[in-house]
Amino acid sequence: MPPTKGKRMCAVARQDENNESGETEMKKRFAVCAVLFGLGLLATTGVGHAQGSDSDKIFVATAAQAGVDEIQLSELAETKTSNPEVKKFAQTMVTQHMELAEQIKPFALEWNVPVPMDMDSEHKAEYEKLNALSGEAFDKEYIDAMVQDHTKALELFTAEVSSAQDERLRQTVLKGKTVVDSHRIMAVDLQKKL
Repeated sequence: MPPTKGKRMCAVARQDENNESGETEMKKRFAVCAVLFGLGLLATTGVGHAQGSDSDKIFVATAAQAGVDEIQLSELAETKTSNPEVKKFAQTMVTQHMELAEQIKPFALEWNVPVPMDMDSEHKAEYEKLNALSGEAFDKEYIDAMVQDHTKALELFTAEVSSAQDERLRQTVLKGKTVVDSHRIMAVDLQKKL
């Protein structure tokens, strides 16, 4: 029902409220107004969408994990590198991956997808390896890991853009794909310099 028709119906219900007769009719119209108002809220807030497909949920979980991994490795790089370009790159990774995580989080909450709080085992091992390195060896290993991770992430985002069942998620992934690709390009450029 168009919103203007619902508003007219609600206005009529308020007019009927002033009449002594038609109390039952007034209650019916108020009930219809309440339903219309509730539907309007659902339509504008996005609540009430169907649960995400299994493949969309897997993407959300995988993207969330990748974000945690990149943030924690890049936080280490911020403290360990002495190369200004690597430091700037690491700061960008932390900031932009936190932003991506905030964009993915509503889907995880809505679809009851657990959000990781720590790195996966592969990235914990990489973290330990990086933590034992310093100087140029650290920078090279960190940037190599970023190229590899962002290449995988770009493949993940590209596949999800094509297969997402939820249109809201598809739009979010499309924006995220652009960010991930820019990270990959920055990492490849740095890799050539190291």
